[in-house]
Amino acid sequence: MKFKNNSIALFGTSADPPTLGHEALLSELTKIFPKVITWASDNPDKKHQIPLLKRTQLLRILVKKISHPKLELVQELSSPRTIHTLKKAFQLWPEASFSFVIGSDLAMQVPKWLNAKSILSKVRIAIAMRDGWPISDVQLAKIKKLGGKIEILPFTIPESSSSKFRERPQKILVPKELVPLLLEENLYGLADNRK
Repeated sequence: MKFKNNSIALFGTSADPPTLGHEALLSELTKIFPKVITWASDNPDKKHQIPLLKRTQLLRILVKKISHPKLELVQELSSPRTIHTLKKAFQLWPEASFSFVIGSDLAMQVPKWLNAKSILSKVRIAIAMRDGWPISDVQLAKIKKLGGKIEILPFTIPESSSSKFRERPQKILVPKELVPLLLEENLYGLADNRK
């Protein structure tokens, strides 16, 4: 699977915190898209443990670690609402064709997005399969019914969720480059659970 030169993968994440799964996803996206843009944002359906500014700092460390010329953190795209993110993206890259990347665990949320039909008319939904999160034909049909164009990405992301880390912080769940900051500021209580 290869995309045209004007294709941009957009991957917003709560990065609460970024995990090995985020690292794998971003790395895989750089193999098939000419440009990959990521940012940290607040998810209106989640309660976040640490402030957005700190989560952005963690994501920036991860992007620097991956250090791929196709990958860029563009924090100005951050918004709790996808429709606002896309408005900014179209202003920054008016000639681009966008694929909005989500994990298979979030596919059921797409039809519930604010202005879902409008969003789906403007971008493709690129779904990255996550271990332990199969996607059903019913979920795909709901997206398609709203006019969504779906691409299932040709890779699977290992099970390594931010929520699992928040429940029981362990260094093995996050990229090692994040550990110094997590320990220094005792983010998520990692310094209390030195494992």
